[in-house]
Amino acid sequence: MHDDLQDRIRLPALRELVTSADNAAQWIKDGMTIGMSGFTRAGDAKVVPMALAERARSEKLKITLMTGASLGSDVDRTLTEAGVLARRIPFQADPVLRGAINRGEVMYVDQHLSETVELLRTQQIAPIDIAIIEAVAITATGAIIPTTSVGNSASFAILAKKVIVEINLTQSLELEGLHDIFIPKHRPRREPMPLMTPQDRIGTTAIEISPDKIVAIVITEKLDSASTILPADADTAAIAAHLVDFFKQEVAAGRLSNSLLPMQAGIGTIANAVMEGFINSPFEHLTQYSEVLQDSTFDLFDAGKLDFASGSSITLSSKKSAEVFGNIGKYKDRLVLRPQEVSNHPEIIRRLGIIAINTALEADIYGNVNSTHVLGTHMMNGIGGSGDFARNAYLSVFATKSIAKGGKISSIVPMVSHVDHTEHDVDIIVTEVGLADLRGLAPRERAEVIIEKCVAEPFRHMLHDYVARAQQRGGHTPHILEEALSWHSRYRDTGSMLMSPVTPDIGSYEKSVSLSI
Repeated sequence: MHDDLQDRIRLPALRELVTSADNAAQWIKDGMTIGMSGFTRAGDAKVVPMALAERARSEKLKITLMTGASLGSDVDRTLTEAGVLARRIPFQADPVLRGAINRGEVMYVDQHLSETVELLRTQQIAPIDIAIIEAVAITATGAIIPTTSVGNSASFAILAKKVIVEINLTQSLELEGLHDIFIPKHRPRREPMPLMTPQDRIGTTAIEISPDKIVAIVITEKLDSASTILPADADTAAIAAHLVDFFKQEVAAGRLSNSLLPMQAGIGTIANAVMEGFINSPFEHLTQYSEVLQDSTFDLFDAGKLDFASGSSITLSSKKSAEVFGNIGKYKDRLVLRPQEVSNHPEIIRRLGIIAINTALEADIYGNVNSTHVLGTHMMNGIGGSGDFARNAYLSVFATKSIAKGGKISSIVPMVSHVDHTEHDVDIIVTEVGLADLRGLAPRERAEVIIEKCVAEPFRHMLHDYVARAQQRGGHTPHILEEALSWHSRYRDTGSMLMSPVTPDIGSYEKSVSLSI
């Protein structure tokens, strides 16, 4: 028994529930729906899932797994390899699970991150049998204090029949007070969320549930998995520079102030690099209203550029994690972590006037964006929260490198092979080549701007040729249907959109794309 257990489990009756991960996993039965904490490698349940996987190696055990977003600590990989996952909702980012999804072995439901608990709350999908939630501590009333993410944890715990808590001793008790747990009421008489700025607190600092629902408590000492972002390179620096120049023009035109508007940035290398680009910009007193707070958030704090950041999780590199969580008091009064149905709430996004910056696998000449599917069929990760923000943002920006796989793939194509964000929800497309401002443009105009501003040669010449021939056929949005997806077919058959005689390798394409985002 750990010496600080009284500080971590403040309701004495609950201390009797402390048990091993193996014992806790016995509560989970074949066919159950399990809700686990975790949002982009942060605050995820870490040891009970592993015990569950071990059980599944010797007995039939299939579950539906719901989370906030992707998990760390190889949980998705281990559960997949053990054959535990029958269905996965709403986001993932693990290569092994991705392979099982694309083989049809795991049924994957790719959802907007704001929607999952709405579907649960209204009983449109199967209810949660057991929630497994990582916590800093349990209060004297039995409320759960989350760790480095909130995600869907609060609603999972509230809606589940039973709750297993993992108390993580590596997480500082100083995290208490960081969270803002607000749960919307049931329709049809739901009140508006009273959130007017990123700094507002509108809920409680812990997940309030009946302590009778808690059936097991497991003590863990496993750190969150570090983020996988790569260092900025010349291309990501160029993308950031194009956006900074664009925002300077918006300020000069009187459409934005020098503090801009609250910003959201998607996960990954490009989004993090773009935010880093604001460190050497003229903008000051910035705010974030986002999902994942990455290294760039704290670099902006340290540079004196960022005043406040609201998110649903904190996911950092190993080095940055040690700096931040080793001195969380330095940042605590400028941070808040919320449930993802609040961080991603469409009305709040529109109310606050969010500047949304997300990444694309590919975009087409009319501004449609594919965020999820390689060659239109193979799932990469999922739509995540990009749709919540893109549809409702003051400015919806999508960033991508113009080429991938050594120049064999163009990220700008005649027609995207899968549509996650229609042209109606995309204001800006930016690559290292340049920035296309699509506001107020008709499709034919959008095509010319995107090709000229965002596409690298020789693909630029190829797209100009495609558009010229397509326009001869007429139409509001001209296409040559028999050629519209020919670039993807050519890559599938030859390994290059440039018709290079290379052996095709979709797995290599997936890897090159995942590294770019």
